[in-house]
Amino acid sequence: MSYENVKGLQGKRIATSYPKIVSAFLEKNQVSASIHEISGSVEIAPGIGLADVVADLVSSGGTLFMNGLKEAEIILESQAVMIAREGIDDDRKQLLEKLLFRIRAVKKAKKSKYILLNAPNANLNDIISLLPGMRSPTVLPLAESGWSSVHSVLSEDEFWERIEKLKAAGAEGILVVPIEKMII
Repeated sequence: MSYENVKGLQGKRIATSYPKIVSAFLEKNQVSASIHEISGSVEIAPGIGLADVVADLVSSGGTLFMNGLKEAEIILESQAVMIAREGIDDDRKQLLEKLLFRIRAVKKAKKSKYILLNAPNANLNDIISLLPGMRSPTVLPLAESGWSSVHSVLSEDEFWERIEKLKAAGAEGILVVPIEKMII
């Protein structure tokens, strides 16, 4: 099915985990369609003949693409927000601070990559100067004489530029690992 506008949903079968939001959207646009509530893996519904269209949360669109779908209409833009009233008691304030600490650690990690590389000791100072790390890179001797293993953290924003400079400085065997949480 090719999508031109919301009116093209008239009479279609829509799979979603959010029937109330989809119903309100359709009603606002004066469209009648059948809504099939599904929990999880909504994007497979058209492929197995269960629906013509899906209405689901989209972050990057990767899952849609993998299932031969594309984003066609934004029904609702949202974000998670934490709200606390002023004057909460110390126990609740402590719990709130603990939760915020954990959220910040995950958010910080998403913007960073952990890298490990092999460096010739002759170029070690040049390579270290390219790696800010959280404080400074970790340098460990390799079993092979004249080489070290360097571990550090790079910001996603400057990742590729740094990697190119590291390779030019003699770094080899560069491994890149996502970071799940980052406590600073």
